[in-house]
This record gives sequence, structure tokens and C-alpha cells, in this order.
Amino acid sequence: MGEISDCSNGFSNGNNGLNNAVGGPRKSCWYEEEIDNDLRWCFALNSILHTGATQYQDIQLLDTKPFGKALVIDGKLQSAEIDEFIYHECLVHPPLLHHSNPRNIFIMGGGEGSTARELLRHKTVDKVVMCDIDEEVVDFCKSYLEVNKEAFSDPRLELIINDARAELERREEHYDIIVGDLADPIEGGPCYQLYTKSYYEFIVKPKLNQGGIFVTQAGPAGIFSHTEVFSCIFNTLKQVFKYVVPYSAHIPSYADTWGWVMASDTPFVTSVDELDQRIKQRIKGENRYLDGKTFTSASTLSKAVRKSLNNETHVYTEGNARFIYGHGRHNQV
Repeated sequence: MGEISDCSNGFSNGNNGLNNAVGGPRKSCWYEEEIDNDLRWCFALNSILHTGATQYQDIQLLDTKPFGKALVIDGKLQSAEIDEFIYHECLVHPPLLHHSNPRNIFIMGGGEGSTARELLRHKTVDKVVMCDIDEEVVDFCKSYLEVNKEAFSDPRLELIINDARAELERREEHYDIIVGDLADPIEGGPCYQLYTKSYYEFIVKPKLNQGGIFVTQAGPAGIFSHTEVFSCIFNTLKQVFKYVVPYSAHIPSYADTWGWVMASDTPFVTSVDELDQRIKQRIKGENRYLDGKTFTSASTLSKAVRKSLNNETHVYTEGNARFIYGHGRHNQV
């Protein structure tokens, strides 16, 4: 779904020369991502650092002018150097800060290494298991993403190459936190089955310790985009866990607000002041984005989104899945 312009003439693929309409042709390479049938998002590139394909996914690493290095998988921008901290702080810190003493963590996916990096900043954490299905993506990120080199070499990190479902099923240990840092659910993608009710109910929940918390990225959560998958992931988790908290934040490189959902059978009662105190006591270094007030704001959704979530009836199953716009390699011709 993502396209890179022909640098020789300055025109993006498929634009029929429209760049000449104002100011003449562009003088840069451009990356263009199709967000929907009638909506595209594009930005200028300094260079293309890598493009290729693994057994499971297409992968690109781009050096972009507005967002620095950007990792693109199956035509969807996954992470950009300049603002990935927003996504990863929101994914990791709320569940760990709401837990009384998080020590043992399992990451579903997370091949980029940034989720492990944020988890390993917590002083209470003894062990992080990162399970990603795509070894080539993991090796690629180890080589190219300097910011995560320390995390990959941390002795508390156990890296497993396997399907997260199979790995959780076979392991006897239980976890204080399970993190879903998976690719978006797209048709033909490698992991939409890991957003289903049966997976949450029979695989994830039984592997949580008493008081354990599950958190997952949940796709676009904007005023118009939240009905793609965010609302039904929230509703699906409500069928499995007693307490479910949706929250969101704007991520500039995604061109949208993004959503996460946190779930547990233990209520989330930590106050703003206590969250801030735990940040000071538990986390090495300073968060760039998230503190107690920020989380309170992130979990206070707009009236329209709250209404949609309250009225959502769709439950995510393998036979009745919803997808964000796009296609994985295994669904392309």
C-alpha cells in the first residue's frame, strides 16, 4: 500500500503529474501511504535505506525528512524515529504503573525493540520475554535501529522467534503483564488472529498472574477511524475481562489518533499523584510524553468515541474479523 516516488522526475506513483499544479515538480523522493480509498498521506524522503521482503511481510526502512528513520511493514508506517516514543510510552507505562509490582513481562510481537526498551526502564522488571514471528524483521531492527541496541543486549530480555499464540500456549510460566505490540489487523497480515475473543479468553488471560494486566495496541482511534478496529477490540476485551480501559493519543507520523486498550480482572484505581510517584520511583530516566495527567487525558475519550464504544456490539473472531484498510502480502496477487 505504501509507494515511493521516482526520484528522477519528482512525481509520486499514480499521481498523473498533479505535482505540477502548484510550484512545479517536487524536488525530492516522496513516500505515499494509502490510508483509505480517497485519502493518502505522503512525506519527503532523504533516502531509502532498505527495501525487501521476509517470509511474512514486506519491509522498508526510509530516512524521511519530517520524521527521521521510519519503519514500514506491508505498506503501513509502523514507527518513526521522531515520535515513536509517544506510541511506546503509551503502550508500556500505563499497565506497568497500574500494577503493584510488575516483574515478569511477555511481549507479543515487538520486533522493533522499542517496547522492550521501555519495559526495561522499569526497575521492578526481572524478565521480559519478547516473542516475534519474523526473525528477519528482528535482525533488521537490531542492525539499523541504534536507539534499541542497549535493550537487545540487556540480560533481562529473552528473545524468542515463534508465533505468539503457540509460544504462550507451550510456556508454563505466568506473567504480571502481557503486551500486544502486534502489527495492525489487516487482511492477509500475519497476526489478526491474535485480536480474537478466543485468543484473549483461552490463551492470554490464563497466562496472567493474579492482578495481571493485558494491554494491546488497538489501531486508529480518531473521530472517524475508531470504528475500524478500536471499538470492536475494546468490546471484545470487555467479554473476557472485568475492567477494560481504552485510551488514545495523537501520533503525528500516523496522521491520526492512535488507540490502546488495557484490561484486567483487578480494578484500575491508581490516582494521578500515585502514577507520578511511581514514575519517579520505578522508571530510569524521564518520560518524554506520559505522566499521570497525560494518562488521565488519554483515557478521557471524546463524546462521539465514547458513544461508539458504548454501543459497539461486534466481537472480534477469526470468522468475523474487522480489518484496517490495507492488505498483507498473503492477500495480494
